[in-house]
Amino acid sequence: MPDHATIYSEQAAKYDLLISKQPVLDDIIGRIKAFDGLDVVDLGAGTGRLAAALAARAKSVVALDASRAMLDIAAGKLASVGLANWSVGVADHRKLPLDSQSADLIVSGWSISYSANAGVSEWERNLREIIGEMKRVLRPGGTIVILETLGTGTEVPDPPEFLRAYYAALTDLYGFSHRWIRTDYEFEHIGQAEELAGFFFGDEMAERVLANNWVRLPECAGVWWLHPKCTE
Repeated sequence: MPDHATIYSEQAAKYDLLISKQPVLDDIIGRIKAFDGLDVVDLGAGTGRLAAALAARAKSVVALDASRAMLDIAAGKLASVGLANWSVGVADHRKLPLDSQSADLIVSGWSISYSANAGVSEWERNLREIIGEMKRVLRPGGTIVILETLGTGTEVPDPPEFLRAYYAALTDLYGFSHRWIRTDYEFEHIGQAEELAGFFFGDEMAERVLANNWVRLPECAGVWWLHPKCTE
C-alpha cells in the first residue's frame, strides 16, 4: 500500500486529480444539514474537496489539514472561483485552533480514520479527543458530518477490518446516525484508471482495474452525522 502521508505532502496535485473523478457531495451534506449562510469547518480538508463544494453557499468556510501542500491546492481552488469567505490552516484534529461555539457545521471526509484506526496506539483516546473538540467548536443546534471509506473496488459496503471498531464507536458510543453511498471514480480511459488507482491504492488495485476493465471504479463510503444536544 502506498504511503499516504508522503502522497499528501509530495504528490498533492496527483491526489487532487484522483478525487476529481468522484461525485461532488454537497447534496449529500445538504440533506443532513442545510448549510446556506452557515459557518462551516472542514477537518482534514485536503485539496478542498468538501470546502470548495460548500463555500459558494456557506457564510464562511475554515479548511484545516495536517498537510500544507494539500491546503495550498485547496486555497488556489477557492481563490480561482472568486470566493473570499474562506481561510485555511494547518491543524491537528485533537486541538483545533478555533473558538468555542464558532461553527454551525463541521465536516470531515476520509481523515479521522488516520488517527482512529486499530493500527494506531490509543486510537480510542484520539477519537474521544477529536469528537470532544468538534463538540466544543459547534454552536448549539450545530451538526457534525463524517465521511469515511467502506471499500474501494466493491459495489456494496465492505469496510477494511482495521476501521470497523472506529465505525462501531461512532454509532454505538457517540450516537451518530449512519448511511452509505456510492462514490465511484469515473476515469477518462482505462490507462488513467490503472495509473491513478495504483498511485493511491497500490498495485493490487491497479491489477483489479485492468482485469475488470474498470473505467468506472466502484467505491462505497459511509456517512455519519450527529446533532449534539449540547456542546462541550
